[in-house]
Amino acid sequence: MSLSYDTDFQVSEYRLAKELISRGRDILCADSIQPMKTSIQHGTTTVFAHCVSVAKHSLLMAHFLERKFGIKVDRDSLVRGALLHDYFLYDWHDKEVPGRKIHGFTHPGKALKNAQRDFELNSREKDIIRKHMFPLTLIPPRYRESLIVCIADKWCAICETFKIDFSNYLVERVNEEYHMARTLRGSLQVTTDRLVQDNV
Repeated sequence: MSLSYDTDFQVSEYRLAKELISRGRDILCADSIQPMKTSIQHGTTTVFAHCVSVAKHSLLMAHFLERKFGIKVDRDSLVRGALLHDYFLYDWHDKEVPGRKIHGFTHPGKALKNAQRDFELNSREKDIIRKHMFPLTLIPPRYRESLIVCIADKWCAICETFKIDFSNYLVERVNEEYHMARTLRGSLQVTTDRLVQDNV
């Protein structure tokens, strides 16, 4: 039996990248983002690459939540908040940076202050930036978008620190989940159709 898949619902690296760029273009093209491209975040990953990865994985989770559970996600706020969640604009590995030892606790506030100075932010985007380090920041995320970025940030930090790339694996798993659900729905429809025909 061959299956025809609905390509409108395919998650791919290309689709994620296209969506990320369209929703975060003003941030990605801003001159103020440039310092993030030279500062290291985890392992050998720059702050910029980390933020893009967090945005991508956040989108992937949003696709999964919407498809599997029908949970709606504000993807514009999700992407913008993810791209700006580490917008602190300094190299926290530099021993001369004051307060670098408590960077994990303080950088969300610095990132939010910089982001508010340089971009228009809504309440979800502010919450994403302010609370992405929960539980280090004691107040939990208020919005589902904030929680998604918080989880994606930790996942990406682990992958970057230990040089693990699960990007394609995650994309394949989400697509596989969709195809299984679609196949099951198709099988149920065939069975229902047969039962109706048998009873007629």
